[in-house]
Amino acid sequence: MTAPLHDTSAAETAAVDVAANAPAKEIAGRSPAQIAWVRLKRDKLAFVGGGIVLFLILVAIFAPLIVSWFGHPPNEFHDGPETIDAFGGGQPVGDWGGMSKDFLFGVEPTNGRDTFSRVVYGTRISLIVAFLSAIFAVLLGTVFGIIAGYFGGVVDAIISRTMDLLLAFPQLLFILALVSVVPSELWGLSGSGVRMGVLIVVIGFFGWPYVGRIVRGQTLSLREREYVEAAQSLGAGRRYILFRELLPNLVAPITVYMTLMIPTNILTEAALSFLGAGVKPPTASWGQMLSTAVRTYEIAPMFLIFPGLAIFVTVLAFNLLGDGVRDALDPKGNR
Repeated sequence: MTAPLHDTSAAETAAVDVAANAPAKEIAGRSPAQIAWVRLKRDKLAFVGGGIVLFLILVAIFAPLIVSWFGHPPNEFHDGPETIDAFGGGQPVGDWGGMSKDFLFGVEPTNGRDTFSRVVYGTRISLIVAFLSAIFAVLLGTVFGIIAGYFGGVVDAIISRTMDLLLAFPQLLFILALVSVVPSELWGLSGSGVRMGVLIVVIGFFGWPYVGRIVRGQTLSLREREYVEAAQSLGAGRRYILFRELLPNLVAPITVYMTLMIPTNILTEAALSFLGAGVKPPTASWGQMLSTAVRTYEIAPMFLIFPGLAIFVTVLAFNLLGDGVRDALDPKGNR
C-alpha cells in the first residue's frame, strides 16, 4: 500500500480549522484627506518645511515674550561706547557685528538697536501680510473663477479679460504710487497699520487672477461630470451646484496654490519694504532692514545677513511645504 504524499498532523488540522472559523478582518476605507495625510507623511522635506513654518508662526505669535527673554525692545537705542564705536563710523563694537550673550545677532550700526529683536518682530509683519493677502486673493479668485467657469459665455469673457488686464498691470509701480497718496489714518488704522492694510489689499487684489485662472479651468472640466448633470436633472439650483457640488472638488487645487502663493507674497512684501513702500519706520521689517543694511554692509555685514537669511529660510520652508502638499493632493502622483 502506497503511503500518502502528505500526512497532515492533528496540530496543522486544528490550525486550519481555527483560521477558517476566525472572523474576517474588516477592510476600512480611507477618505481622500486620510490618503493625502499618509502621502504627506512620507515626504520628509515637506515635514521639515512644515516644522519650520510652524516654528515661525509661533515666533510671530510669541514675539514679545521671546524678545523679553533673549533680547531688548526692538526700537531701543544702544549707542553707547560699549556697543557702538563712535570714532569708527558707527561700527558695532566687537566681532561679528557686536554679537554677544546680550545681543545674540549683534546690533544695528550707528544706533545700536538689537538685530535679534528686529528680526523676530519682522516675522510678524511678513507672515501677517503674506497670509492675509493670500486669503484675500483666494477668496476673490475662487468666487470669480467658479462663476466664469460654470456660466461661460459673456460672463466668462468679461471675467477672463479682467484677469488678463490685472495680470498685465505693473503691480509694484502702482503700490509705490498709492503709498505716496495714502493718508496717515485709514480704515481705523494709523501709521504702519495703514501701510500693512494697503499691502494686504493690493497684493491680494493683484494676486486673485492667478487663482481665478486655475479655478476657472478646473470648473470647466468639473461642470461636465456626471454628478453635476445628475444634480441638474434632479432640479438642483445653481447655488447648490456651485457651492455643494463644484466647490468641494476645488479645495485641493486651491489649497495647493495658496501654499505656493504665501512665499511669493513674502518676497513681494520684502521688496516693497526695501523700496520704502512697506511699513513705516521704526516698525521692524525684513525688507526695511535690508534697505538700511545696504548703506552699512561694508562695516557691518552681519546686519545684512540675518534678515536676508530669515527671508531665505522662510520662503524655502513654505516652498517645501507647498510642494509636499501638491504631491499629497495629486491623485495621479506615484509617491
